[in-house]
Amino acid sequence: MAALRDPASGCPWDNEQTFATIAPYTIEEAYEVADAIARADMASLPDELGDLLFQVVYHARMAEEAGRFDFAQVARTIADKMIRRHPHVFGDAAPRNAAEQTVAWETHKTAERAARAETGTLAGVPAGLPALTRAAKLTARAGRVGFDWPDAQAVLRKLDEEIAEVRAELPDANPERLADEVGDLLFVLANLARKLDLDPETCLRQANQKFARRFNAMEQDVVSTGKVLSDLSLENMEAIWQKIKQNHNSKR
Repeated sequence: MAALRDPASGCPWDNEQTFATIAPYTIEEAYEVADAIARADMASLPDELGDLLFQVVYHARMAEEAGRFDFAQVARTIADKMIRRHPHVFGDAAPRNAAEQTVAWETHKTAERAARAETGTLAGVPAGLPALTRAAKLTARAGRVGFDWPDAQAVLRKLDEEIAEVRAELPDANPERLADEVGDLLFVLANLARKLDLDPETCLRQANQKFARRFNAMEQDVVSTGKVLSDLSLENMEAIWQKIKQNHNSKR
């Protein structure tokens, strides 16, 4: 990384990069790690983890150049944090089960946020998280002080309410109001997943994969007849889609 960033002999592209320009690649590489795990592709996982590690090295090198911190400090910081948050392993605290550790972990995080002068129930929930994940985390935080739906059924009732509000906006089709109402709808869906102990981002990722798998199968089915999808009517495509769906469901 030092060689890539060398002003005289390094790569021009790498020398132009900043924390802000590299951050999107960091997020992308994290998703590629998650994708390899979801596909149980252990052959690709070392490569994907290497790409993600490279992102950490990249940020650390830029910080070192600016005289702020280096890779060793990054490693020390996370090691110290893990020791601090696991006194039942590295200290004299009593043994904990998984549920107790989750509570203790959040207590430690709250104390650390307070030490950084981050106050408020929602402090520390990163704005850069995927929107569905952040929605679930924000309301999970709010739930700790009692501001939450009592159960999934209550969320479903709220979902019905939000769908009705979207329908009410459709005749006027005001883009700003529609965006607001659709945002509310997605927010409630994220919380429905949370109340069901599901990760909304994972749910949507799986739905995306399912759609892509079925759409590709539909397209291949049509191509095998010497046609392309655009040759078919929507009704014909829907019939093939239902056939593909039934075939996939029967293989479960």
